[in-house]
Amino acid sequence: MYKVIYLYILKCKDDSFYIGVTNDLDKRLAEHNNGINETSYTFSRRPVELVFHEVFTDFNLAFELETKIKKWSRAKKEALINGNFEDLKTLSKKKFKTK
Repeated sequence: MYKVIYLYILKCKDDSFYIGVTNDLDKRLAEHNNGINETSYTFSRRPVELVFHEVFTDFNLAFELETKIKKWSRAKKEALINGNFEDLKTLSKKKFKTK
């Protein structure tokens, strides 16, 4: 038997995104919406809505992807949420100014 880990993205009341990992998605979503931790990012941005999740069996892999997604642009996060995987490739390409 393997343990299930969820990578998740929440859309907050202020239209920002929160990315996290958990082994109990329903419980974690309830914790965010109930405001368990006053110092958490989502506390003053409630209610939050689950807009994306992916299942992993390897915590390290889920955590690695969480760290990467947190650095992505909003457009790239939205492409992932909306399942526009082709757009992810385009949005990953850096555009450099030429003289």
